[in-house]
Amino acid sequence: QLHSDVDKGDGSIKYILSGEGASSIFIIDENTGDIHATKRLDREEQAYYTLRAQALDRLTNKPVEPESEFVIKIQDINDNEPKFLDGPYTAGVPEMSPVGTSVVQVTATDADDPTYGNSARVVYSILQGQPYFSVEPKTGVIKTALPNMDREAKDQYLLVIQAKDMVGQNGGLSGTTSVTVTLTDVNDNPPRFPRRSYQYNVPESLPVASVVARIKAADADVGPNAEMEYKIVDGDGLGVFKISVDKDTQEGIITIQKELDFEAKTSYTLRIEAANMHVDPRFLSLGPFSDMTTVKIIVEDVDEPPVFTSRLYSMVVSEAAKVGTIIGTVAAHDPDASNSPVRYSIDRNTDLERYFNIDANSGVITTAKSLDRETNAVHNITVLAMESQNPAQIGRGYVAITILDINDNAPEFAMEYETTVCENAQPGQVIQKISAIDKDDPPNGHQFYFSLTAEAANNHNF
Repeated sequence: QLHSDVDKGDGSIKYILSGEGASSIFIIDENTGDIHATKRLDREEQAYYTLRAQALDRLTNKPVEPESEFVIKIQDINDNEPKFLDGPYTAGVPEMSPVGTSVVQVTATDADDPTYGNSARVVYSILQGQPYFSVEPKTGVIKTALPNMDREAKDQYLLVIQAKDMVGQNGGLSGTTSVTVTLTDVNDNPPRFPRRSYQYNVPESLPVASVVARIKAADADVGPNAEMEYKIVDGDGLGVFKISVDKDTQEGIITIQKELDFEAKTSYTLRIEAANMHVDPRFLSLGPFSDMTTVKIIVEDVDEPPVFTSRLYSMVVSEAAKVGTIIGTVAAHDPDASNSPVRYSIDRNTDLERYFNIDANSGVITTAKSLDRETNAVHNITVLAMESQNPAQIGRGYVAITILDINDNAPEFAMEYETTVCENAQPGQVIQKISAIDKDDPPNGHQFYFSLTAEAANNHNF
């Protein structure tokens, strides 16, 4: 209420109001000076109103006093609940964290007046998420409440946090938010092979660098904590096999380093270790962070073609040899464990004239027709060895047969000669030199003897 000292109560004074909210929010009784609010006030919308009031002479409408200014302060009531402006929240905390490890801080704000009463004094409590987590009532800091929370057992928790004003007393208003807490991984699980031993069969013909097998040690951890390396630590396959890791799948890949031979060795045993690459010292008591398994590799026999005792055979035979003369023998064997009998033949593409035969059982090579060194001094033939039980398996050997010379060719003059001589030639004068050739090839070279035919010998001029 406003009242002027000049006002005698006789109605000669009237009051008027101006300023913030005048007429729209606040009105004044012009006779009594009583001020009234016309609508509900909200301190959170506007906490202060500055108004001006004046007393006027009702007859002259002139001020009887100077204009006065005053402030209306809106007194707060608890009409706003706490709100989490940043919610809902997501947070992470390492699994196996000690009790009391901070996870995240939540904050609620209350629009009521913090300087008046307890309307804006907030306390926090946890409605959902116990007994795993707790919240500091005054700060809103969420902490772990249980030890040894295991991500591999449960990796995510949904918490509901309440903020209540009036210091949590009855009648206070409250608001809630959700907090999704994810347990992040630590390396608390050693790798373990699902089996103590493995067995794989591989053919002996498998090429070098081929994959024999993939094995994997299980690790419940994820990411870098599940990364591992494999190595062969013992066994009779060292140097024959190697193991590497597939970075994408964390599998151990066993490959061949050397050719396999069933006839030399039928099986190998490998001791293989899988070990984590990133070990957390805090969890060494859960270790060792490695594991061992045994891998047995069985080498399977593959039917291989017969193998000759020599890659190239060298033989000799006289060109005078009769048909059926033995030149030499080749030999081949089946390298497989079955040691199947072998049969021999000649690749006729290398002996088109069929100069030679071979005994199918013994491998003895003989002449099949007369030979002529002067026509072909060396015969290169291919002999075949086939398994009796599997003729498709064919081995090849190579034979070089050299034909030895005999003196079976008469000398021949190198050319036809026609000679002229002067009639006054002196006795003993050389009038012609002649030469001869011989297709044969004696070891010490040719020695020719020349003489005149009987008809020419009767001519005393020569």
